[in-house]
Formats: sequence, C-alpha cells, structure tokens
Amino acid sequence: MTEQRELFRISIHGKGSDRRRGETTVCEIYDLTEKGLQIVTETPPRRAVSPPTRNSRSQSLPRTLARMEPARPYTRAHYRLAVSYPAMFCDQAVIGEGIVTNLSVFGCTIQCREAVPTNRRLLLRLILPDQRESLPIDVAEVRWVKDNQVGLQFHHLERTADLRLHGFVWDRMLERLQTLAHQLTSS
Repeated sequence: MTEQRELFRISIHGKGSDRRRGETTVCEIYDLTEKGLQIVTETPPRRAVSPPTRNSRSQSLPRTLARMEPARPYTRAHYRLAVSYPAMFCDQAVIGEGIVTNLSVFGCTIQCREAVPTNRRLLLRLILPDQRESLPIDVAEVRWVKDNQVGLQFHHLERTADLRLHGFVWDRMLERLQTLAHQLTSS
C-alpha cells in the first residue's frame, strides 16, 4: 500500500435532512498521481453527552474535565478561495471599498484603506468576474480586523444571491482541483 498525503480538506454542508441535523461531510482529497482523483468521505463522530445527575455537583473537577471533549486547535471548517475582486460596503456610519483577498460561501477577507470596527454589521456588494450584476450580501458581520484587513462573516443573503455565491465558489474550487490534478499527472 502506498503512502497517501493529504492535499485538501473540504467541508461540504449537507442538504435536506443532513442540514437539519447539522451534520457536515468532510472530503479528504489525496495524492492524485497514481489512480486519478481519490476522494474519501467521512462524517465526524458525535460524542454522546451524559445528562447531569443529582450528585453531579459533588463530582471532582478532574473527573468532570476528563469527561469533556479535549480542546482542538483552530482549523478552518470550509474551503476559501484566494481571489482579488473589488467590493463595496456600508452601514450607517461607514462607507468603504476594498479588495476581497479570499472568499468562501460563509465569509471573506477584504483589504481596505480604512479600518472598520469589529462587531459591525455591513451591507456588502461583491463584484465578481463573469457576472453582470454585483453580488449583494444583506448582512456581513465584521469578525476581526488586523491592520487594514477585515474578516467578514456572511449572515444574510437573498436566496438568488446565495445560489450565485455557492455556484461561483464551487466552480472556482473545481477549476483549482482540475489544475492541481493536471499539474500532478504531468509531473
């Protein structure tokens, strides 16, 4: 058996009954050189949480901590595209524009001229290539600010805008995978 090395880890949120249960399917894409594209899917295991008992207060702290799930290092839960597209944003106090430097279906990072305070809710318009109209995002929350970079989380999109965004990110992701597969097979 040959050694496999992980190239990507992509989370795909389920549709229908999977989405209602909040399950996430994770695809791991491995070395593409030997047998073409090999995808392994898995669903992360759910830990059972035991209900509190009457004498749970009397349990010692070490026993309680041992039952808790260990802390995991931060890992991004979804694929982000490295891009360079213009964007415009505003709220009641701020009007600005910038360049989107990475994009996912759940958020983006924008390089701005002026800093934007955290915890602000902005109206955002992304100007994507090959699109006739800008992509409106009704509510994008400022999650973090570092120098002139702003991290936004998308909270509300119209259904048509959401479908456009998902289609755009999916198409670019497939293009990236095909390019990588071609590079690996031609090397």
